[in-house]
Amino acid sequence: MSEILSFTEIYDYDTLKIGITVPTKLFFGENFVRLEAKVDTGAENCIFERTHAERLNIDVESGDLIIFNTAAGNFAAYGHELTLSVLGIETYAKVFFAKEESFTRNVLGRQGWLDRVKLGLIDYEGKLLLSAYDK
Repeated sequence: MSEILSFTEIYDYDTLKIGITVPTKLFFGENFVRLEAKVDTGAENCIFERTHAERLNIDVESGDLIIFNTAAGNFAAYGHELTLSVLGIETYAKVFFAKEESFTRNVLGRQGWLDRVKLGLIDYEGKLLLSAYDK
C-alpha cells in the first residue's frame, strides 16, 4: 500500500554541512532573530543558544528550568514560549535556551516543531520537504 504526501515548501540544504541545517526565526513580542538550526528527530525539544534569548530580550532564568540528559552529558536550559518560524511555517511553542553560554547548538526537536509539521527528506539530494501539519 502506498501513500501520497504533499508539501508546501521544498528546501535545498547544504549537504557539506554537518547535519540538516535550515534557516530559522524566533519571535518574542516585537523582537526576532534569524539563525540556523539543525533538524534533530532524536531531540525531544527545541533547544537554542542562550545568546538568541538575550537578543530577544528574554530573561533566560525566568523560564522553566529543565536538566537535559544526553549521551554526551547533562546541561541545563530554560523554557520559554515564543513563535518559531522555519521556511515560512510558523508555530507557537515552548522552546529552551541553554543556561551556559558555551552551549553552541540550535536544534529543532520533536516537541514544538516536529509534532507540528509534515517532514520529508531526500538526503542524497539534500532536499527537505515541509508543510504545516493540518489534520
